[in-house]
Amino acid sequence: MKDWLESPEAIGAVDAILAGVGLEHGKRTTRTGSWKDGYRIKQPKSSLSAGPNGSKRVAGVVRVPDWDRWPWLQAGFSTRQGGGSAAYGEGEQNLGWTGEDDAKTVAENRARFVRAVSGKNPGELVTIRQFHSGMIRVIDAEHGALSTKEGKAVLRGDGLMTDLSGLLLGVQTADCVPVLLADTRTRAVAAFHAGWRGTLARIVERGVGTMRLRYGSRPKDLVAAIGPAIGACCFAVGEEVRFEFESQFAYAPTLFSEVYDSDPVREKYPLLFLTARAPGHSNIGPQIHLDLVEANRRQLLDAGLVNSKISVVSECTACTRLKSGVRKYFSHRAEHGYTGRMLSVIGTKG
Repeated sequence: MKDWLESPEAIGAVDAILAGVGLEHGKRTTRTGSWKDGYRIKQPKSSLSAGPNGSKRVAGVVRVPDWDRWPWLQAGFSTRQGGGSAAYGEGEQNLGWTGEDDAKTVAENRARFVRAVSGKNPGELVTIRQFHSGMIRVIDAEHGALSTKEGKAVLRGDGLMTDLSGLLLGVQTADCVPVLLADTRTRAVAAFHAGWRGTLARIVERGVGTMRLRYGSRPKDLVAAIGPAIGACCFAVGEEVRFEFESQFAYAPTLFSEVYDSDPVREKYPLLFLTARAPGHSNIGPQIHLDLVEANRRQLLDAGLVNSKISVVSECTACTRLKSGVRKYFSHRAEHGYTGRMLSVIGTKG
């Protein structure tokens, strides 16, 4: 009996039932070769220099068109295409030092991405060890963040800024909001990693204040870009998160929405889901969704930036796909934690 239940015929019968109510069998890729004796193992190295059939790999970069007017400014947001990693999909551009990917491949991915952003003579990439905080690091020549082994971060924090030329400041994301800032007068730049905790700590708003104190920046001279991040369409949170935001921001109610998921099985066979609970006491209800991108845009406005100088890449990391159907970005939530990292970088030419 057990053998029959696991047979192709039995599985096909179940699929036919699901298809009858508008569902289909999941197409999620299995993690073949990623696990051994209960432990996740590293994937084999993959060449970065060539793509399928020997074609040249091109690092995926999303740029800010409005920033082309300043030739000294270098910035970009990475996608997951155009790398040499095989851990999360063949030929992907993982830029994070994750346990599943080969460190040498990640270093090559980073070098290729930096060259794609900065050209033939790229500056040194400086990153931080992020931990969802409001901590901001000021990078100068004696800060100890430069010339690190393998380019790995030393300092902890979730925001960094500098007025040194020839550097690229970078933050890693895989759903959280990356925010890049540039002072068009003093040429100071900053990068912030804003998850919901960092947003609650007002890391971006505080970052603008730090630039004003440190570099004499004026809000009217600042330009900002908000990169790819999980959208309100896909970012469900708990009631406690809404409470925290409403205790901090007067406009918090506008950041949240209630979303009811459609369940074709429940809609077609409602009697199967009846319970003895009194009305209003069922565990079935709307999801609370948070617009984290808008929350950070509002912080920039509150810090004094002009709305027209805030560029937003309106793409959700969890659901945006290429025309081929392939995911364009890494998403920690959509891929249940098994995913790579993107980099968002900004700097000035030396």
